[in-house]
Amino acid sequence: MSKRSEPKQVSRRSALAFLGCAAAFGLVASSAILTMSQAEAQTTTAPATPTTPPADAPKSGTERRQERRSGRAERRQERRTGRTERRQERRTGRDERRDARDGTTTGTAAEQKK
Repeated sequence: MSKRSEPKQVSRRSALAFLGCAAAFGLVASSAILTMSQAEAQTTTAPATPTTPPADAPKSGTERRQERRSGRAERRQERRTGRTERRQERRTGRDERRDARDGTTTGTAAEQKK
C-alpha cells in the first residue's frame, strides 16, 4: 500500500467526452428545474371574480391599437360619405345649370338626348 498513484495525462477525446456529459447533465437539470417552476406557477388559483381595470389605468398595446384602428375607420367613412355627398351636389347643380341654360325645367339632359 505504499504505492502512489501517478497523475494520468488526459487526452482530448476523454476531455471532450467529459464536457459532453457535463453539458447534457446541465441541460437535463435546467429543464427539470424550469418545468418544476412552471408547474408551481400553474397551481396558483385565479381570483373568483374577474377584476376589470379602472378607467384611468394604462391600456395595453392591443387596446390602444384597436382604438387607433377604429378611429381611422370612422374618419375614413366620414371622408367617403362627404365625398359622395359633394359629388351628388355637383351632379345636381350641373344638371340644374344645364336645364336653365337650355330653357327646360323637366327631366335631365341625359333624358333629353335620348
